[in-house]
Amino acid sequence: MWVTPAVRDRVTAALPLPLGHPGEPLPEGTKTLVVVGGGTLIDAAKALRVDRRLHVRLIVIPSIWGSGAEISPVAVQNQDGKKTIRVGPELLPDVRVAWPELAQTLSSDLARDACGDVWAHALEGFLSPLANDELRTIGGHLIGDLTKARIGNAPGWFELSAAACALQAHASVGLVHGIAHTLEGPLAGGSPTGRFGHAGLCARMLWPAMRFNLSRSEKLRSIFDEVGLDVETVFAAIAGLYDEAVYDILLPSLVARWRDVLRDPCTRTNVALVRPGDVSFFVEKAFR
Repeated sequence: MWVTPAVRDRVTAALPLPLGHPGEPLPEGTKTLVVVGGGTLIDAAKALRVDRRLHVRLIVIPSIWGSGAEISPVAVQNQDGKKTIRVGPELLPDVRVAWPELAQTLSSDLARDACGDVWAHALEGFLSPLANDELRTIGGHLIGDLTKARIGNAPGWFELSAAACALQAHASVGLVHGIAHTLEGPLAGGSPTGRFGHAGLCARMLWPAMRFNLSRSEKLRSIFDEVGLDVETVFAAIAGLYDEAVYDILLPSLVARWRDVLRDPCTRTNVALVRPGDVSFFVEKAFR
């Protein structure tokens, strides 16, 4: 069993299984690997099983919502400060287990960031140019549910997270994830607020990026209209995720690495075309 430190005591008390750690070989004869944690830990297990051709049953228990790694055929890994994204059915875990009580001790900041990650998956998957009519209908219902959900720690976010991840896995994501993938490596550990992990960056950049998309894409509003969603109602729901103090800290890095953001594969599937000069929208805070 692999367990993230934040919930290790509680999990080991309930599941008396031998503990292992990523990077260490699994004990000989291992038939099942149970992973309890967030997306990074789950993705590491998914990749390990494929890369080493291990014939083990993979059971995953998310300790926080957001990434949706527990139901995704995608593995995101950090290599030399950069994100690599792998996709394939072989990366799907065998079993997903819901244990929402594990999130009871999450800080309000972590819970809020995780909600932002869910919102980013849902909105960018819904708006992706790779989404078909069926996915847009599914996404429309999901976004409607999200607008009714309270931002914060609530058990329902686990299922919302799984649905949002499934949506984006069949479509794609966009500029928000392009920014997050580009900046989280360089900014790791560099924020006095500690809000520059993947989920934190998605949460902080979601509202500005969506206002950018609305200003650049004529079809964005029509996509919302087709499924009966009001753009401003949705945007009002995500506006509270924006934090100007944190945004001001990350802005210089965004400007310095804007061309890397443009080259990120996620940015290329954004609902609106993103150009070199568009960084001025974010510098001038034209989204306010």
